[in-house]
Amino acid sequence: MESIESAETTEASDLIDVAEPENAEKGGADARPDRRGLVIAAVVLLACGGLVGYGFLNTPEKPKPRAVPTAEVTYEVTGSGTAELSYLARSESGEATVEKGVTLPWKKTVQVPLGKAPTVALVLDGKGGQASCTLAIRGKHVQRATASGNFGRATCTGELPAGEHGEH
Repeated sequence: MESIESAETTEASDLIDVAEPENAEKGGADARPDRRGLVIAAVVLLACGGLVGYGFLNTPEKPKPRAVPTAEVTYEVTGSGTAELSYLARSESGEATVEKGVTLPWKKTVQVPLGKAPTVALVLDGKGGQASCTLAIRGKHVQRATASGNFGRATCTGELPAGEHGEH
């Protein structure tokens, strides 16, 4: 009987070996989480993060605004004393530049966008006096005006049609 018992014991141990894989004792794939899936997930996340970062760092610069054609305009105010002056210079919004307490005489050459009306205006201070403004477009005299007395006013205006020849 001993031989029968030893045969049954051998068969039972063979069944146990089949039920438990050999690599279970060695810490094989069935004994731990699937690392291959984790590695793939990590690689995918890193790739997505890299693409997002590349998108932020490699965005094209904002397109530069189109250059507005201009004409050269010379404003001049002659006289003595001080005055408040306002004039149009290169500004797409068409807003005037104002300078207060300007000592006369004064002269300034600026670029004015085509289609805008170049204008220089003067207001004498409370002491009065006399002053004249002149306006020249591309070197050609266009207008002259004179102010006199306390807080006297004068304005010189010209015209710059849009698309005029000789644009800057």
